[in-house]
Amino acid sequence: MSTKEDNTRFLRVLGRRDVLALAFGAMIGWSWVVLSGAWISSAGTIGAIMAFLFGGAAILLISLTYAELASALPFAGGEHVYTERALGSGASFVCTWGIILGYVSVVTFEAVALPTVLDSLMPGLDTVHLWQIAGWDVYLSWVLVGVVGAATMTTLNVLGVRMVTLVQSVVVLAILLVGVLFVSGALVAGDISNMDPLFKDGVAGITLVLVMVPFMFVGFDTIPQVAEEIDLPFRDIGVVLVVSVAMAIVWYGLIILGVGLVLDQAAISSSVAVTAEANSRIYGEAGGTLLLVAGLAGIITSWNAFILGGSRAIYALAQGGLLPKFLGELDPRYHTPKNAILLIGVLSAIGPFFGRPALLWVVNAGSLGIVIAFIMVTWSFLILRKKEPDLERPYKVPYGAFVGISALVLSIGMGLLYLPGSPAALIWPQEWGIIIAWIILGGFLYGIAQRSGAGSG
Repeated sequence: MSTKEDNTRFLRVLGRRDVLALAFGAMIGWSWVVLSGAWISSAGTIGAIMAFLFGGAAILLISLTYAELASALPFAGGEHVYTERALGSGASFVCTWGIILGYVSVVTFEAVALPTVLDSLMPGLDTVHLWQIAGWDVYLSWVLVGVVGAATMTTLNVLGVRMVTLVQSVVVLAILLVGVLFVSGALVAGDISNMDPLFKDGVAGITLVLVMVPFMFVGFDTIPQVAEEIDLPFRDIGVVLVVSVAMAIVWYGLIILGVGLVLDQAAISSSVAVTAEANSRIYGEAGGTLLLVAGLAGIITSWNAFILGGSRAIYALAQGGLLPKFLGELDPRYHTPKNAILLIGVLSAIGPFFGRPALLWVVNAGSLGIVIAFIMVTWSFLILRKKEPDLERPYKVPYGAFVGISALVLSIGMGLLYLPGSPAALIWPQEWGIIIAWIILGGFLYGIAQRSGAGSG
């Protein structure tokens, strides 16, 4: 017989394959289909690969600090748990609210990407003109596809983590098979002359790609968010986290190489879903369709993972009294933070109303939130190594001081890329507007939580 206490706890049901599929699926998403051309156009094929290798190496160092902390403190909320223990509740709120911005940005990205890929598969999502944003016409039918997608994915997550991870595992396997088919075909049918120029605009070009890398790799940190739902030895949580990052580095590098081998600059410039166009050059029209379907599958994996991770981060803040209490309630039937999931669903449904230009805006704004969280987690890693040396660490990073300091310096360096004066600085008013709106929303919800806490005291 279930008790009230049982109904207010998460269920430990996630195995090794589930956790790996969750994190890797979160990191690959849809961006590799539509943004690979932009990366090559900005930096050249080798320049873009180098940006992902440099950025991926930085993320790998950061992920090592996460791996140790996740194994030592395996509680829902990840960043919130680590930073509160090391830096206090105020810093914890800033850190976790930043990573939630990253998660909501990805989910919003997918809500905009869904009608984009469906329009490529089934042209005609252009009925009932609403308005124009940044030169792009927004249609009611296009918006409705994104909103219905947001509602569907939100509902799926409310229904429980078992359903989410089953879908995630099957879909990730399908994406991997299509990716192997694409890369192997590109190596056989491609031409190295298409990669000319190998580098474009030197350091500035690589920087333009590098600034997007944190957004592409955010996802490994969904593992700490769902730590209370993972049924693995705590050390293995850290191992799977690091392996997922390594897999994503290889994935992005091979996809960029494949596109560079198959398409020249003119073809890249004229394509929307660039990787799908490259696959159609290898396997014909059916190849392009197959890769678009894989991209659609990638939308599902990211959408799943970031609603899952984001809702657990919101839940943790609410449980800690930093967000309104209703956001920290678990559904008694499905053991999911239903209200937190619904909040993310509502926020993501706003994206399609801004059309395709919103894709780049949310990528860049969300990336700043992610990097802020990375800075504070790596800082917390160093503090806890000194403050709590006897804390049991089932996955302990060798050369911890070196790894932690390197990860912190690299995180700060990535953060500077978004500030005025950088070639990749956030633009006003769109991207900074998203940041400011998020700060205002966070302050409003934090204020409600504090007033409620004072009133109950």
